[in-house]
Amino acid sequence: GSREAVERLVRAHPVVVFMKGSPAQPLCGFSNAVVQILRLHGVEDYRAHDVLQDPDLRQGIKNYSNWPTIPQVYLNGEFVGGCDILLQMHQNGDLVEELKKLGIRSALLDAEKEKDQDKK
Repeated sequence: GSREAVERLVRAHPVVVFMKGSPAQPLCGFSNAVVQILRLHGVEDYRAHDVLQDPDLRQGIKNYSNWPTIPQVYLNGEFVGGCDILLQMHQNGDLVEELKKLGIRSALLDAEKEKDQDKK
């Protein structure tokens, strides 16, 4: 659980999530919420680490981010926050923008377009 090891994990992929359980089988409500939010945006390609499998990592990532809880979401190597912050970003449109910076087009943009076409 050294800082360097954690940093390597955080930087290994544009979207990295430290969670309890796996995206297919989240083992806590907050981890599940993060998975659902990413799914809403069509973000399927991300790196998820199950901290329940690795107590060292569980403590290491909390030390690294200076954030006491799991799940934790990293975009482009930067700590974004946990479930509540991701939900807030999802609701106010920031997440779409942050994903865009990573070259990831949020599925919600296409959903919006379809809604607009329905109106015409």
